Amino acid sequence: MTALRAHRRGGPEVLAVESAPVPIPAPGEVLVAVHAAAITFDELTWEETWTRDGVDRTPTIVSHEMSGVVTETGSGVTDLQPGDEVYGLVGFDRDGAAAEFVAMPASDLAAKPSTVSHPVAAALPLAGLTAQQALVDHAAVRPGEAVLVHGGAGGVGALTVQLAAQLGAEVTATVRSDTAELVRGFGARHVIDTRSDTLDGAVYDVVVDTVGGQTLDQSFGVLRRGGRLVTLSAPPPPGKADEYGITATFFIVTANRNQLTDLVQRVAGGRLHVAIARTFPLAQGREAFESGRQPGRKAGKTVLIVRD
Repeated sequence: MTALRAHRRGGPEVLAVESAPVPIPAPGEVLVAVHAAAITFDELTWEETWTRDGVDRTPTIVSHEMSGVVTETGSGVTDLQPGDEVYGLVGFDRDGAAAEFVAMPASDLAAKPSTVSHPVAAALPLAGLTAQQALVDHAAVRPGEAVLVHGGAGGVGALTVQLAAQLGAEVTATVRSDTAELVRGFGARHVIDTRSDTLDGAVYDVVVDTVGGQTLDQSFGVLRRGGRLVTLSAPPPPGKADEYGITATFFIVTANRNQLTDLVQRVAGGRLHVAIARTFPLAQGREAFESGRQPGRKAGKTVLIVRD
């Protein structure tokens, strides 16, 4: 098969489109003919991209979000069959979906409605699951609560704003771009442009930080005592949550079929908007990763089109 692979650590310059073996599904896994695969520019910096349990695993195939059609099932798989349209999240320490085929656990996939295109489905899993797990599993957001989303126009932030609003929260979002009206359209009651404005002294029940750094440091001071901070960039400083009387959580997203099903049904029903910045054919996979360095890049996911 054709795949986008890297034989050594590095940035986009180490990626090459080349021939690779078609994977064989293990027990509990399925082989999927990939139609579209979304990329995350930072994945080339993740340790899991290059190693598994501390052992080098190159050459590695990139991209961990995909949509496609099941072509083969491993032993023990009874809930999927060849011909099923599916989408899902590939484990970060596995070969990814920037290839004509990917093998992955059946449990990490969900059915894709025919009304949702493969590129849109491929752009959903990582950001969608992260947003849902942050809000529901870790922050346990309740209707009427005040939720602050840092980076509300980003890939994860935009879906977090939408889902928080649908949970009945009063949402405030920070942005660093001319996207205030877009984010209001996602359901944010208030939008703060950090280029010119500061946090207005409001106190929040929940903060979801997709930015990190100084933004994470500032997040502690805007939460009421007993509030919940969920940070997606790095673990919070030890002891700081206790100092402010809050809970602070850092987590790494995992695949969940029930949540994948819920997310894609929201997309199919028009309740969740997934932004795609740009698409590239698989043959231009290296250029797709390089596009992340370009100034003025549109908001949304970059998606590789593997099959029409």
